[in-house]
Amino acid sequence: MNEEILEPDLPIIDPHHHLWDHRPLVALFPEPRHRFIESILPVANYGFDHFRADLATGHNIIATVFMECSAFYRAYGEEAMKVVGEVEYVNGVAAQSASGLYGDQRLCAGIIGHADLMLGADVAPVLERLQAAAPDRFKGIRYAAAWDADPEVLGPPIQKTEGLYRDPVFRQGFAQLGKLGLSFDAWIVEPQIPDVIDLARAFPDQPICLDHCGTPLGMASYTGKLHERFDIWRHNIHELAKCDNVQIKLGGLAMHNCAMPEEGPAAGVGSDTLAALWRPYIETCIEAFGTRRAMFESNYPVDRWGATYPVLWNAFKRLTRKASADEKADLYAGNAARFYRIEHVLK
Repeated sequence: MNEEILEPDLPIIDPHHHLWDHRPLVALFPEPRHRFIESILPVANYGFDHFRADLATGHNIIATVFMECSAFYRAYGEEAMKVVGEVEYVNGVAAQSASGLYGDQRLCAGIIGHADLMLGADVAPVLERLQAAAPDRFKGIRYAAAWDADPEVLGPPIQKTEGLYRDPVFRQGFAQLGKLGLSFDAWIVEPQIPDVIDLARAFPDQPICLDHCGTPLGMASYTGKLHERFDIWRHNIHELAKCDNVQIKLGGLAMHNCAMPEEGPAAGVGSDTLAALWRPYIETCIEAFGTRRAMFESNYPVDRWGATYPVLWNAFKRLTRKASADEKADLYAGNAARFYRIEHVLK
C-alpha cells in the first residue's frame, strides 16, 4: 500500500530490527509449518541491502539498533562462544554503513547480542568476548524467554522454558550484565509480564527494556481474547512502569502473535486502520511509562507480517499527532539514543 509519508523530516532512531539469513532454519520445518515460520518465509533472507531498501521508503531514519536473532553464529569453536559470530557480522554491517558510501544513516550504531545467561556467572567471559568483537557498538544482550502453556502460541523454535527469568541460575548470569555496564532486552508474551516485573524489582539498578509492548496475544488459544485480556495486560504494564529501571518499546503489534491485523504478510492494511487497532496499547504504554521511557520500534522484518515499513511508521505518527515537539523527539529518537548509549548519532 502506497501512502504519503507523514512528518517526513522527523528524525527517527529505529531501536529494534534484525538482519538474518534463516533459509536453512526454514528448510528444517516441513509443511504444515507453524505460523511463525510461515510469517518469516517472505523475508527468510533479510540483509543489509534489504533493510536499506525499507529505510529508503521516505521516513527520516537517522540510525538503528540491531537486535539479536540467532543469526550468523559461528559454525566452529566452543558452544557458548558461537554467538560472537552474530556481533562480528553486524559490526561489519555497521562499519559498512559508517563509511558514508551509502548515505548519512548509521545502521546498527548499537548492537544487542545474545549470551546464554543459564551459564550463570560463567557467562562473564562470553560477554567480554562480545564486547571485544564490537567495542564501540555492543551495548547489551537480549534473552528471549517467551513461553506459553499452549504450544501453538509460539511453536518451535521460539517456545522457551517456563519461568526462565525467575530461575536462580539465570539470575546469576543476569547479574553479570551490570558489572560490564550492559543493558538487557526482554522478550516475553503478555501472560509473562509479571516475570519481568519480578526481575526488575530484584535488580533495580539494571537497565531493562521490555520489547513489543509485552506482546499481546490474539492467536491460537487466545484468538478473539484481546479485549478480554486487555485489563490484565494494562494492570501489569502499569505495575512494570513503577520500576524506574525499565523502559518499553512501542511496536511489535504487527507480529502474527498479536493478530493486529489478523492477516499478513503486509496485508495492505492502511496506517489509519493500524493506528486504530494499536491505539489502546500504545497510549496505555505512554500513559504508564511517560514520554521519557518509551521508544517506537519497527521490529522489522518480523512486523512485515502486518505492515510495510512506511505504513508502520505512518501509523505511529498518527498516534502522536497531538504530542509536543519535545515529546516526539524523545519517543522517536532521544530515548533510544540514551538507553542504548548512542547519543553521538543525534549530533
